[in-house]
Amino acid sequence: MAVLVVAIVIAVLTLLAGVHRYLWVRLVRDTTAGPGPARRIGTAVAFALPLITFSALLSRRGGVPFRIEQILAWPGYLWLACLLYITLALLVGEAVRPLLRRVLERGAGGRDAEDGAAPGRAPEPVTACRAAADTGSVDPAPVDRGPGDAVTPAPATGSEPGTGPESRPGDRPAAEAGPDEDRPVPGTGAHPSRRLFVARTVGLAAAAAGVGTVAYGAHGVLDGPTVKRTRVTLAKLPPSADGYRIAVVSDIHLGPMLGRSHTRRIVDTINGTRPDLVAIVGDLVDGSVADLGPAAEPLARLRSRHGTYFVTGNHEYYSGAGEWVDHLRDLGVHPLENARVELPGFDLAGVNDVAAEGEGPTGAGPDFRAALGDRDPARASVLLAHQPVVIHDAVQHGVDLQLSGHTHGGQLWPGPYLAALANPTVAGLERYGDTQLYVTRGAGAWGPPVRVGAESDITVVTLKSP
Repeated sequence: MAVLVVAIVIAVLTLLAGVHRYLWVRLVRDTTAGPGPARRIGTAVAFALPLITFSALLSRRGGVPFRIEQILAWPGYLWLACLLYITLALLVGEAVRPLLRRVLERGAGGRDAEDGAAPGRAPEPVTACRAAADTGSVDPAPVDRGPGDAVTPAPATGSEPGTGPESRPGDRPAAEAGPDEDRPVPGTGAHPSRRLFVARTVGLAAAAAGVGTVAYGAHGVLDGPTVKRTRVTLAKLPPSADGYRIAVVSDIHLGPMLGRSHTRRIVDTINGTRPDLVAIVGDLVDGSVADLGPAAEPLARLRSRHGTYFVTGNHEYYSGAGEWVDHLRDLGVHPLENARVELPGFDLAGVNDVAAEGEGPTGAGPDFRAALGDRDPARASVLLAHQPVVIHDAVQHGVDLQLSGHTHGGQLWPGPYLAALANPTVAGLERYGDTQLYVTRGAGAWGPPVRVGAESDITVVTLKSP
C-alpha cells in the first residue's frame, strides 16, 4: 500500500512538473524574443507559483501557524485553479496556432504580390548591366583596355559581408543580425516576427481566459450559495407532515480562506428559507477548533422549528472530530453519531462518515444497525450521511430518503466526470430501489475557493405525503 501511495505521489509530481514546463514554454519562452528581463521575470514567476502551491498544501499538515497558512493559501490554491484553466485554454490554442500563422502568411503573400514579388520572397535586385543586357544596349564583345587601365579583381565569394554572388543589397552577416530579424526559421519558412505574434496572441488569450474563468468561479463561492428547492414524496409520510421543509447544507469547508463571514452568509441564507429543520451533512471544517472555532460561531444563530442536526464528513476526521462534535454542541447544533431522533411524521437518523473507521470511540465508522436497527419500519425515515456511496447500506435498512454531500458536484469542470467515477450520484435526486438519494453540491469549496460548472447551493427539501 505504501509503495502504491509513493508511486501515485511521484506520478502526480511528474505530471505537475510537466504541465508547469509546458506553461513556461508557451507563456514565457515562446512569447519573448530572447534572453532578457522579460524572460527572466517570467521564469522566476513560473518557479515561484508552484513552490507557493506546494508550501500551501504542506502547511495543512506541517503544523505551521494558522496566519502563515492563510497567507500561503490564497495564492497557492488560486494558482491551482488558474493552472487548470490556462492549460486547457493553451491546449485549445494549439489548434488555433497553425490557422493563425496561415492567415498571416496569406496576408504577407498578398502584400508581396502587390509589390511585384513572389509571396514570401524578396524581389531580386536588377543591376544596370543586367538591365542593359536584357534590352540589348550593351555590346557583349570584350572591351580592349589600355596598359594603364586598372582592373578591379572580382571579390572572392564570402570575402566581405554582403558582396558574395548570393548576397542582396542590405544583407548583413548572421553574426550581426539581431534576434528579432525577420528571417525565415530554418525548416519552417515562418518568420520570427510572425511566430512571435502568434505566440503572444495565443498566450495572452489563454491567460485571459484562464484567469477570467477562475475569477468568475471565485466570485460565485465568495458571494455565497444559491438556494435550490426540491420536492420528495415519501410513501410512508403521514399527511400531517406534508410540506415539511429540511434545509440541507454540506461541505462548508471553513478553513484558511473561507471563514466567519462565509458562515454568516450561509446562516443568513438558511434562515431566510424559514425551514422546519436544518441538516448539516459533513465537511464543515478544514482545521482545528483552536483555529476555526470563531469562524463556526455564527452557526449558533441558525433558526428552525426542530433545530439543527449534524453528521461528520471525512474532513472532520482530519481536523479533530471529537473536539468539533463537542464545540458544535456548545453552539446548539445536535450531532447524530450513529443515532436517531423521532420527529413529527418521520425518523431522522445520522451515521458517521466512512473515513471514521478505526478512529476511536468518537470516530467509530458508520453503524446503520445502531442508527436504524430498532426503529418502527412503518414510519418514514430520513438518513443523514455525508458520502453518497453508503446508499446501498441505506437501501438494505429500508431508508426512504438519504441526504448527502461530499461530491461538490465536481466543483471544477471537468470534475463532474471524475466525481461520477467514485460516486453513485454526483448531484441531484435519484432513486435506488425504494430509497431516494439527494446529493447537494455543497455551500463552500475545498482547495481553490472556485467553482466552475457546479455552483454552490443550499437545498430546501420539501417532504410530500402521497
